Amino acid sequence: MGESYSQIKNVAIFGSIHKNGFVQAANELIDVLKRNAVSVFLDNKVASFLSSSDANLINGCKVLEDKDLLSIDMALSLGGDGTFLKTAQAIGALEIPILGINLGHLGFLTDISSNEILQGIDDVLKNGYSTECRSLIKMNPAGQLTDPSKCVALNEIAILKSETSSMIKVNAYVNGEFLCSYRADGLIVSTPTGSTAYAMSVGSSIVAPESHNVILAPVAPHTLNQRPIVLPDDRTLEFEVAGRSENFLVSLDGRSYHCKIGSKLTICKAPYSVLVAKRKGHTYFQTLREKLNWGQTN
Repeated sequence: MGESYSQIKNVAIFGSIHKNGFVQAANELIDVLKRNAVSVFLDNKVASFLSSSDANLINGCKVLEDKDLLSIDMALSLGGDGTFLKTAQAIGALEIPILGINLGHLGFLTDISSNEILQGIDDVLKNGYSTECRSLIKMNPAGQLTDPSKCVALNEIAILKSETSSMIKVNAYVNGEFLCSYRADGLIVSTPTGSTAYAMSVGSSIVAPESHNVILAPVAPHTLNQRPIVLPDDRTLEFEVAGRSENFLVSLDGRSYHCKIGSKLTICKAPYSVLVAKRKGHTYFQTLREKLNWGQTN
């Protein structure tokens, strides 16, 4: 858990405009920010959607431009974990703390639920907040993915077979040393943050976010002796992908791109982090207990 902060003068709001209750939640959020004399910058999609719904909602708000990010003290992500991931992509290497407000289901990355926006934001503005430093992973540009700024993931980078093709073969190397060949529907390279996402769904262990690790987890392996493995995150991972199809998919936090079979991918730790903001007293283990119902009996 990182240092606490209290000075919040400028915030940027990002959101999933198609979520149920988005307009009401945005209205409550903007209202409490204005009442606390905080300048509000709206992501362009959010601003357009709210303006079309009720132009009065965004009176006094500004539409966020790239240059404005340099003066933003906190980003507010209004949606679910997917919205949080998109917010992190928009923030890039600026390491602006991101506070998640949940309009979805589990919301591992979010800290405030939709029914406590007024209380939660008021708490953060008056009492400060803490941050968790979350590592990211990056991949060399490949296939359709040519922009290095988009080759970064907070949860995972997944190497997957095409929708209807047979399994793929992924030869994995760690710092140049051959690890093994995965014959599977895919292979997930996950951060500790992503250990409660796609990696968890294929049976990988949950890894605390401050751990300096990456996880390799096969998707539907075609042998019974291949299990997820946890590696130090200072290793360089290389992958050679083979298969009967012409293409395979690479998914970075859900953003999917086609690559040619035979392509080589290199994945390593990114040089910057994401700061996940939480109210004081809210911790990762508390989130696990609440979201996964740990320790509860029927």
